[in-house]
Amino acid sequence: MIRRKHSEEEHVNLERWLVSYADFITLLFAFFVVMYAISSINEGKYRVLSESLSAVFKEPQKDHNLGQTLEPIQIGQLKKGNDLLGDPAASHGSVSSESTTETAGENLETEHARLESLADQIEAALSPYILDDLVAIKRHDLWVEVEMKSGLFFSSGKADLSKESLPILYRLSEIFREIDNTIHVEGHTDNLPINTPEYPSNWALSSARAAVVVNQLMRNGIDPRRMAAIGYGEYHPVADNGTEEGRYQNRRVVIVLMSHGAARYKLSSGDRIQDLDASQKPVSGTAPIASTEVAKP
Repeated sequence: MIRRKHSEEEHVNLERWLVSYADFITLLFAFFVVMYAISSINEGKYRVLSESLSAVFKEPQKDHNLGQTLEPIQIGQLKKGNDLLGDPAASHGSVSSESTTETAGENLETEHARLESLADQIEAALSPYILDDLVAIKRHDLWVEVEMKSGLFFSSGKADLSKESLPILYRLSEIFREIDNTIHVEGHTDNLPINTPEYPSNWALSSARAAVVVNQLMRNGIDPRRMAAIGYGEYHPVADNGTEEGRYQNRRVVIVLMSHGAARYKLSSGDRIQDLDASQKPVSGTAPIASTEVAKP
């Protein structure tokens, strides 16, 4: 007997892909919902965060009459046209900025006037040397320069102060003791090379000369915390090093009186600068100033 073949074969489900497709669409929809939620900014929370950060980094101004804190325009406040959206009290920021600007301008003018007065005093004290073209006073908005030819202070290739320089430094010290400005002493040389066991380069020589002048000012009673010694070597000439006259102009010592706004280091508030004891001031500094002819090193 011949076996009968099954006429009915197992049915294949052709719609199984719909399940995977539905899962994919669901995940895609969830993905876009999450992305939309992330991209939506809660303006209220954002403003609260912005004001909190601003309160940390800025000192608020208080209205004692209303007992409220009036803060300047905060970071993150939104603009619509020319109107600011936010706390109406933010409008006080413009008034505060204008007041601060005016105060800064007044302080700058006052400081500039003080520097001009100092320059006048120095010119009067060193007038004989200015007439002999050994000293020059240069005025700037933020500092005053007292430029002195190094031939008046040092022998060629040396960093030992000459006797002729002591009266000048003493007269300057008398003026400097009455103020609290920061003092920078700068040493400059010409471009002729130097290579000695003591000074292997012009940079070393200029730095040593500046340090010697600072040390003498300290001996004359100037607080050392106010001073800095800087050596520039031959790298900031004021004349042509190709001539002897130009090299003479470039060999110089410059004392710079900095304004309070330009000074990097200042004594803390209430820390009054005290002069050194009078016994530490050199007796030789009391010699009167007289015009001195100095040979070019």
